[in-house]
Amino acid sequence: MRSVLYEPYEMREASTRSLVSVVVLMIGSALGFTLMTAPFTKLLGADAGAVASAFHALAAFLYLFVGTIGLYLGWRLLTGRISAFADLQLLAVVMATLSFLAIVFGNWLYVFYRAEDAGSPRSYFMANAPEIHTIFFEFKTLGALFTLPLAVVAAFILWRYGSQVMQRPWLRYTVAVVIGLSFFYLVVAFGLGMAVTRLKPA
Repeated sequence: MRSVLYEPYEMREASTRSLVSVVVLMIGSALGFTLMTAPFTKLLGADAGAVASAFHALAAFLYLFVGTIGLYLGWRLLTGRISAFADLQLLAVVMATLSFLAIVFGNWLYVFYRAEDAGSPRSYFMANAPEIHTIFFEFKTLGALFTLPLAVVAAFILWRYGSQVMQRPWLRYTVAVVIGLSFFYLVVAFGLGMAVTRLKPA
């Protein structure tokens, strides 16, 4: 009977304090940078679309960077050869937080995208290339929303079951697949978002 040998992994799990600290730090930093770099007149005035666009892009780029690392660790988890389990726990929380921030700023930006005036991106695409609005933006928007619940599920399983994830194959496979799906939707949304922005920025 063949036995599967796994590389040693960290039994130490990330603490709840570190979890809360990561979430508070990331959300607080996003709000702080927003307030420091954009006065309230900018946040609520005609230039608000540019502010939302900048922070949406920043959150999405950071999510892509962190998600790439998460994808690698997810693969290591799938094969049972992960050596930094606590790091994956925290990284899953970071991914979920960045997904949340990207969606929040994306929904804020969506208001300017769908503005009724003739100069809005939606009005421009509907008049010149409606398929771009339907395929690029609407599909991108709906696809991006999948990243949050998927990242939350991965983080929940990793924190709820802790080191038991390594001892139960179905948990390892579930977390790895969920992280992979989250990254897939992230890449699709990121690529389509860049394409729409190049065609007609909000």
